[in-house]
Amino acid sequence: MTSRTDIVDELIRQGAIAVVRMEHSEKLIRVVEALAEGGLTAIEITLTTPRAMELISEISSRFGDSILLGVGSVLRAEDARTAIDMGARYVVSPNFKADIIDTAHARNVPALAGAFTPTEIQTATDAGADIVKVFPAGVVGMGFFKAVLAPMPLSRLMPTGGVTLENTGDWIRAGACAVGIGSALLDLEAIATGAFQTLTERAVTLLRSIEEARD
Repeated sequence: MTSRTDIVDELIRQGAIAVVRMEHSEKLIRVVEALAEGGLTAIEITLTTPRAMELISEISSRFGDSILLGVGSVLRAEDARTAIDMGARYVVSPNFKADIIDTAHARNVPALAGAFTPTEIQTATDAGADIVKVFPAGVVGMGFFKAVLAPMPLSRLMPTGGVTLENTGDWIRAGACAVGIGSALLDLEAIATGAFQTLTERAVTLLRSIEEARD
């Protein structure tokens, strides 16, 4: 996948992005491996993770095209630029900043811009956001998605914050093109004890619920 469109299509096809935010990054590579073993290959490394840029470079070099690697929690265009140089293939921000979208698009990389209200969603879409990340989605709920999509059916909305293994299918049925899921997927106790199979099993469960919701 070399084009922006191809990457967006693959993110939507997969239906989920694993949001990896860790206080200690020494086990992050193993976390990525465990999620990929479960079929979840869209991985977002947040810039709040220690050594995030270095890890993005390492993951990109080690996994290549087998991982659809993105960078999250991007607040500045220069950070987007650096992460893309390190190997990130899409950029996710918690809010809307036009210069981040422009920076990503200048390098043929999708931008997933954060928004919270219908006006912000439309503003981000008009500015070229490839997917609009509704954050924190748990505050507005699934009814918000249905209500917004009624007058704006072409919007590509992805909830982040409030997504769980149990409700992922409901978000998809409410009109989400994909979901962003972090803490509900990354079992901290399992990571701490090295029980990475738990993460693999959660990835399988997540993707199965998406598939069932789309049937």
